[in-house]
Amino acid sequence: MPSVLLQRPEQAAPPASSAVPRRRTRVFALAEARWAGAALALFLIALPLQLTGAPTWVWGPLYAAAYVTGGWEPAWAGLTALREKTLDVDLLMIVAAIGAASIGQVMDGALLIVIFATSGALEALATARTQDAVHGLLDLAPSTATRLADDGSEETVATGDLAVGETILVRPGERVGADGRVLEGASEVDQATITGEPLPVAKEAGDEVFAGTLNGTGALRVKVERDASDSVIARIVAMVEEASETKAPTQLFIERVEQRYSLGMVFATLAVFLVPLGFGADLTGSLLRAMTFMIVASPCAVVLATMPPLLSAIANAGRHGVLVKSAVVMERLGQIDAVALDKTGTLTEGTPRITDVRPLAGSGFDEDVLLGLAAGAEHPSEHPLARAVVDAARTRGLAIPDMEDFTSTPGTGVTATVDGQAIAVGAPARLLNGTDPACAEAAAIAESLENAGRTAVLVQRNGMPVGVLGIADRLRPDAAATVAALATLSGSAPMLLTGDNPRAAALLAHEVGISDVRAGLLPRDKVAAVQEQEKAGAKVLVIGDGVNDAPALAAAHTGIAMGRAGSDLALETADAVIVRDELATVPTVVSLSRAARRLVVQNLVIAAVFISGLVVWDLAGHLPLPLGVLGHEGSTVIVGLNGLRLLRDAAWNRAAIAPTRGDR
Repeated sequence: MPSVLLQRPEQAAPPASSAVPRRRTRVFALAEARWAGAALALFLIALPLQLTGAPTWVWGPLYAAAYVTGGWEPAWAGLTALREKTLDVDLLMIVAAIGAASIGQVMDGALLIVIFATSGALEALATARTQDAVHGLLDLAPSTATRLADDGSEETVATGDLAVGETILVRPGERVGADGRVLEGASEVDQATITGEPLPVAKEAGDEVFAGTLNGTGALRVKVERDASDSVIARIVAMVEEASETKAPTQLFIERVEQRYSLGMVFATLAVFLVPLGFGADLTGSLLRAMTFMIVASPCAVVLATMPPLLSAIANAGRHGVLVKSAVVMERLGQIDAVALDKTGTLTEGTPRITDVRPLAGSGFDEDVLLGLAAGAEHPSEHPLARAVVDAARTRGLAIPDMEDFTSTPGTGVTATVDGQAIAVGAPARLLNGTDPACAEAAAIAESLENAGRTAVLVQRNGMPVGVLGIADRLRPDAAATVAALATLSGSAPMLLTGDNPRAAALLAHEVGISDVRAGLLPRDKVAAVQEQEKAGAKVLVIGDGVNDAPALAAAHTGIAMGRAGSDLALETADAVIVRDELATVPTVVSLSRAARRLVVQNLVIAAVFISGLVVWDLAGHLPLPLGVLGHEGSTVIVGLNGLRLLRDAAWNRAAIAPTRGDR
């Protein structure tokens, strides 16, 4: 083995963050957002001037500027579509806005322009942020790696230039440059970004490692087994991009309805204008009737029938710590009928904690003494298990004794001199090598803890075992209640999708009441499980927090990420984020979504009744323009106010208790 693997570095490289590097497109870096912002600002300046009786020459140019800034992009897109013999509602709204302005209803038209410009900007921003997160994921994999030649010499090369079969050196604190297998060396590798495992995994010769994972305190020689383009992390990026594309608007039916409605409106307006002319009607009267028809038949009320309930639900959820990214997402949340949950960081807190302190019978130690000695030895270590030991000692108010001669052996543990005694803390399988009763007792305790889903840590004094510590990732207090509520709302039992080991997954699933457990999964396996459910006709809600969950979040009908410790990619890929990490808010927001959908249906009925009544009046009789505007705007106000009911805290409280009543 080359000497570089045997030498302990004078100063280990500081651990890099395991989170996905953050790239965020600024809102006003998008042209759509700048135009929409300008249109909104002009509208908000012009409206009070008009309402307070200012001269037309004061507010008229402001409205005109709002028309231009907010309407030119959808107008251009609509004209482009028209050249391809396609007519969409966006172009129809521009025509309706211009028609409204032509008969003096300038404010109505400007409002339509602002609504559509803002929705387009939000869609562009959501797309840009998802792309930022995907590109940021690529930064997890280092751009260079240290390639070892046959003669032992080193060369720094781009990771994209590494070939299958070559050997790379991964030093302490570095990220692994390629998917491969360890040839020599031992270390712990934090691979939470790939598998979701809460603790670093011991790696030695023969073990597989993944590009982008973070090496611990040991050095590794790794044989490259996959090209950079075929690495696990590259496949995650590809899966997220593919799933995000398939998640774009899929409503071919809605597009057909748009076409028919748009064409119908155009032909109907022309007919209302031309038919009376053919029978000798007055030109001005025919034009006025046609413009009145366009006003009363325009879908302002339909637009507001849908948006206020959903936007109110979004605002209410935001006040209670749930960020829902769009009105489409809020609507989709209420459609779910199957649920899949990640384990680490979702059902659990994602932080290892001491659960058991077991002094051996003949050690003469109580729990506090045993924990204090272990904390003294572990105090200099940055390993997550060491931090759990030290944190537990501090929580109990124990004084952490001084130590000296600290050493750390990857995959085995630490040793130090504490209060004049040689203390070793580490893996029982590596430290227990005797046949005396103390070793047998320690082995039995370690086995019982591991059977209970704990990580066992042995404590030795002067070469003899004196106790065993149990460490586990703590279950969230509201996990079991949340699982039960989601089962009630979806009408089916949730499933657990985790990269953790089957035994730990099964034990946790039993605690929370999940029977469908799928453990040891890589990201592609989670996607396959979700797709299997969706092919069977289910609309799956996936709840996760890590980079490894991102492809499943993107592939699912709806994805929710845990916000406090969630990776950037998971947060950007997910449709909603639980900002305060309160898992119990998930069933509440699902119930709120269903309440919003019920209000949408109510509003569509109200809008349809008003629009159809006014249209019939205009066609069958003579609808005065002021009355038509009053009826049109009145229906808009009614559906808007009806939708705003979901802004109240009472709506959230009702949604919180809905799962207990079995509301679906």
